[in-house]
Amino acid sequence: MADQHSVFADGTTPPIAVALRWEEPPEGPVLVLLDQTRLPAEEVELVCTDVQVLVEAIRSLAVRGAPMLGIAGAYGVALAAARGFDVDEAVELLSHARPTAVNLAYGVRRAATAYHDALRAGGDDKRAAAAALAEARALHAEDAEASRRMAEHGLAFLDELLPGGRYRILTHCNTGALVSGGEGTAFAVAGAAHRAGQLRRLWVDETRPLLQGARLTAYEAARAGMAYTLLTDNAAGSLFAAGQVDAVLIGADRIAGDGSVANKVGSYPLAVLARYHHVPFVVVAPTSTVDLATPDGAAIEVEQRSGHEVTDVTVPYVPGSGMEPGAGVPVAPLGTQAYNPAFDVTPPELVTAIVTEKGVVSPVTADGIAELCTRSSTG
Repeated sequence: MADQHSVFADGTTPPIAVALRWEEPPEGPVLVLLDQTRLPAEEVELVCTDVQVLVEAIRSLAVRGAPMLGIAGAYGVALAAARGFDVDEAVELLSHARPTAVNLAYGVRRAATAYHDALRAGGDDKRAAAAALAEARALHAEDAEASRRMAEHGLAFLDELLPGGRYRILTHCNTGALVSGGEGTAFAVAGAAHRAGQLRRLWVDETRPLLQGARLTAYEAARAGMAYTLLTDNAAGSLFAAGQVDAVLIGADRIAGDGSVANKVGSYPLAVLARYHHVPFVVVAPTSTVDLATPDGAAIEVEQRSGHEVTDVTVPYVPGSGMEPGAGVPVAPLGTQAYNPAFDVTPPELVTAIVTEKGVVSPVTADGIAELCTRSSTG
């Protein structure tokens, strides 16, 4: 069952709402999500009381972003355990809700392991549920700390690469607080540059699906007081040609063992443009996004989304329009087939660096990725 209510009934505009939180009202624990399909028009919360609602929220992009999917998956296991649902069934449903982001299965696995370990140690269902919740909370806190470290490492890397500058950063999709327990991944680096007075301009690609750059990154940039400009994805090339981009910063949904990066569709063309124009192309992601079991980019499963997102003009939520988020107006002839991958894969030779909470890998190689994963986090 789900319930929706406005967060800001008094009409105020406080700082960005929390993307996800756990609550325990008298009627039982719930997972509360900021419904990202309704941004930026309205900040509305979606209250999940069972795993099926959470799975639908994940598939519909009400909650999204690789690190946040891991956190949501872990809390989903805890929710199933706390409410007496079948935990193994919840694990199966959550793990396959979206195929490309490795963090989702990672978060689910951590909470499920904690749950079963507690049972094997002689605990009852209540203690096992508490163990799953504790693991979800630990993952949430770890991600917030990872976000802080990535921002530090990323800005230091930019300062080393482009000393003394005020950066014009091009970013793709959404990588801020909406996708993280902290300030995000790539957006967190841009935020650190902004606070240091080093962000001259943030170029924001609009980005499919559902215009996540226009709706979400612009929303976060505006709230942070950044100097930002929105552009259509296809306009990026003219910015490179005009010398208006100093660095490209993106996130990642999966990083293969060879350093190939799966990210929002359109990232690979940006990497090609960046290489041609001698602009650094930097990926910012936590090490939980690295999947050494996936040997290379060809082995990454790329999510294919509905063709209606292409053949129709898909509208985000607009109050008073009478249209639900994701509804659309046809712009292509009836029966038109559409190719609509949610992600593409950038090969490691086009990636200048991968920035994680454990440090930076540059150049990006299989050995460098493997060594990175063995490091302990450093401040």
